[in-house]
Amino acid sequence: MTDYPVKLKIDYLGSSNRLTALFRFILVIPIVFILGLISTYAEALSFAIAMMLLFQEKYPKFWFEWNIGITKFAYRIAAYFFLMQDEYPSTDQAQSVQITVPYPEVKNDLKRWMPLVKWILVIPHIIVLVFLFIGVIFSTIFALLAILLTGIYPQEIFNFVEGFLRWTLRVSAYALLLTTDEYPPFRLKD
Repeated sequence: MTDYPVKLKIDYLGSSNRLTALFRFILVIPIVFILGLISTYAEALSFAIAMMLLFQEKYPKFWFEWNIGITKFAYRIAAYFFLMQDEYPSTDQAQSVQITVPYPEVKNDLKRWMPLVKWILVIPHIIVLVFLFIGVIFSTIFALLAILLTGIYPQEIFNFVEGFLRWTLRVSAYALLLTTDEYPPFRLKD
């Protein structure tokens, strides 16, 4: 098993706030709205990066930093939404979600034609992730019940949801952020 360059780690807090967990799906709406406003540009930027890689073999550093900033923000929101964190997602601070996506050395790390096929190559991942997402929804509902009854987010469910988010980050880095040509592994673990 090789070490994949894209990493995600979410700190397990154990105990959770019962009151905010109960209303989390409402509390998250304003920050998701903000993410929706800015992520439109990030999606368009993926196409622009693909064109830059294809025709100029360049990945501008400021585009990379913008995309990674949006990605980190989105994963803080996901950790909050899936009840993994009680702290309201920050727009600019890492909080307890650590993401590592290395900046590619384009001429050595990326093949200029790969953006043309990556979106096709990730189809098996997308199929698996859809089924895992259904499991994440049921797991989050179970975690909510556990939090309301005990005040503790079950460690096994936390690990499963964190693994799902890690897997989606790897697929995103490969096919949308275009930061690596290394095919993402089919696994939840690091």
